Amino acid sequence: MKVRAKLCGLTTPDDIDAAAAAGAAYIGLVFFEKSPRNVAIETARSLAIHAPAGLAKVALVVNADDAALDRVTDRVPLDMLQLHGSESPQRVAAVKARYGLPVMKALGIASRADVARAQLYSGVADQLLLDAKPPEGEALPGGNGLSFDWRLLEGESWSVPWMLAGGLTPDNVAEAVRRSAARQVDVSSGIETAPGQKSAELMAKFVSEANR
Repeated sequence: MKVRAKLCGLTTPDDIDAAAAAGAAYIGLVFFEKSPRNVAIETARSLAIHAPAGLAKVALVVNADDAALDRVTDRVPLDMLQLHGSESPQRVAAVKARYGLPVMKALGIASRADVARAQLYSGVADQLLLDAKPPEGEALPGGNGLSFDWRLLEGESWSVPWMLAGGLTPDNVAEAVRRSAARQVDVSSGIETAPGQKSAELMAKFVSEANR
């Protein structure tokens, strides 16, 4: 079975083209002002319209209230919302009900207790994204280039599709897939030459290595 890759934090039409050419299944558009990958709503709209059919468009938000989500969903054609903050299961359910879009909940993993907590969301989220837990005081909830111990996922089963994230690069994604049995992977900083600057070559290599 092919491993589906999500290339996150894209900011230009060239990024979109490169992701499509690489064979990505998803692209991520970041709506978080502290991120070097943040895009304005009208920019995101142009990028989403530019994306070819079949490339799922995911909006990454962090603890966004309804007003913020209204602004994004009113203007940007999307296929999924990614909640990357401290949203509760109740908030995930409320977002799903309000917007009628599939919701992916991102969860930081550093221990078995974090894995157990992630399971609490499997009844409400359509997908889970298992990411490295950011260091204490870190401004960004993801995209920090950090990985977690993939062995924490050994023997774990999930009732919804899940995606592995956190510190993945073209050099380690094949090993990550082997150790975690992930069928979906997410990358942002691992395909960049500088924060927010994506590389078409690294995108292509990442997707290829994920399926090696």
